[in-house]
Amino acid sequence: MKIRQLSVNYVSEQDRLLLKVNTDASEEMRLWLTRRLMVDLWPLLNQQAARQLIQQETGGVALQSADEGLKKMLVDFRKDQFMREADFATPYEDKPATLPLGPEPLLVTDLDVTPQAGGGLQLHFFERRQTPEQRSFRIQMDLKLMQGLVHLIEQALQRSKWSEPLAVAAPGDAPLAEGQDPATGKPRYLN
Repeated sequence: MKIRQLSVNYVSEQDRLLLKVNTDASEEMRLWLTRRLMVDLWPLLNQQAARQLIQQETGGVALQSADEGLKKMLVDFRKDQFMREADFATPYEDKPATLPLGPEPLLVTDLDVTPQAGGGLQLHFFERRQTPEQRSFRIQMDLKLMQGLVHLIEQALQRSKWSEPLAVAAPGDAPLAEGQDPATGKPRYLN
């Protein structure tokens, strides 16, 4: 399967990230990524993406034992290089496609991340349910695609505001205008 496009969007009504994978065979896989999953997955993806960038360098083995500051500088430089070459301007083609996983997105409950010998990662997404019907999806990602996915997830995480601490209002404070229902003036909450 050859991946043509990726899309990651925060869906506020679900409070989840929706990952869409579009292939050259006009197939689309849809996956829900929850906040609980991303708490552990996000650091792992960043770590693996950075490792892959370092290993791709000439002398990558020697760089593994290098100073952390040098590694960070190299990783930042290579990320910038990938971002300049990547195509984020072309809109995701949301045209009708075959949905091998079905119309409902796969709710990712488990994920196996396996580094590949020649670079890149294999991601195996699982939806474990209480029913006998289990769904899963496996994807091979080269270095460029991996860096693009990390970038798209980072943008969606910023829109989700999951990293912001919860605000605590004093009892006498007026409700926040942003969270008010314009029709009733009462505080409005999603979910």
